[in-house]
Amino acid sequence: ARVVNSELIGCIGVADKVKPESRIVVQELEKRGISVWMLTGDNGRTAQSVGKQVGLTKILAEVRPEDKFSKIQELRESGEIVAMVGDGINDAPALAESDLGIAIGAGVDVALEAADMILMNSDLRDVIAAIDLSRTTILQEYVSTSFGLSIFNIVGLPIAAGSFFAPYFGVILRPEFAAIAMACSSVLVITSSTALKLFKRPQLGDPKLA
Repeated sequence: ARVVNSELIGCIGVADKVKPESRIVVQELEKRGISVWMLTGDNGRTAQSVGKQVGLTKILAEVRPEDKFSKIQELRESGEIVAMVGDGINDAPALAESDLGIAIGAGVDVALEAADMILMNSDLRDVIAAIDLSRTTILQEYVSTSFGLSIFNIVGLPIAAGSFFAPYFGVILRPEFAAIAMACSSVLVITSSTALKLFKRPQLGDPKLA
């Protein structure tokens, strides 16, 4: 600010610009049952202003790198699974401590090295895409495992072992059918893997309208 004769003649304000997609990403994370925190070294008033813009209520301001680390550690010790998104040197310890460290592609090298995942496009909406893709992958694994256990192991193995080969059953698994079942198992695994190609990124709309 510039004051002449007790009169304000000019003022310059400097602030980091909030990413336009931030608000919609916060909304989508909360829709998925994910609690969102903001840990920042900025002063409280600035942090509250940014939090209001993006729809955040859980804010920890004026923290140092070790404070971010401690907060991540505290959340993990309480039983939470924690993902940390950051791009600066001050974020590196927290990125390394979290269960999943996500670095912004345009961030500093230290943050990139500490992270487990890097958003190459520096678009926060990729966080949502990564979460949805991981959940789809886990679901595919559960389906494949459940099908394999129920059909090939629970049913097939007892028959192959001769458990039902008795006068009143007379059921046995012939070698050629065993080979076919094994081939079907391989086809199932391959089909389940290629099904991930059908995954589509969530359409979160134009961030400018969020």
